[in-house]
Amino acid sequence: MEDIFNRLTNKLCEKNDSISVDEARTWVELLWEDFEATRAKAGRKYEGKEVTEQIVSRWLDNYGPKLHEFLIHNDKYKDKFETRNDYLH
Repeated sequence: MEDIFNRLTNKLCEKNDSISVDEARTWVELLWEDFEATRAKAGRKYEGKEVTEQIVSRWLDNYGPKLHEFLIHNDKYKDKFETRNDYLH
């Protein structure tokens, strides 16, 4: 898993130079957890980390360059980025 998170974090850093590596890692973890939790709540079967990686990778392609702007309009996750000293996992 660590390799996957590092790969996705690096991808986001390449797409968005407005965020730090720690912020990129936080985004990757939040997107990963959100996808898996939403899928589970919907009663869908778990299809493995490869599927989750593909989805998160697509989201980074589509939304990665603008993710830093999301916090301006949504305070729900803001605290995860202000005092970030460790990873969620």
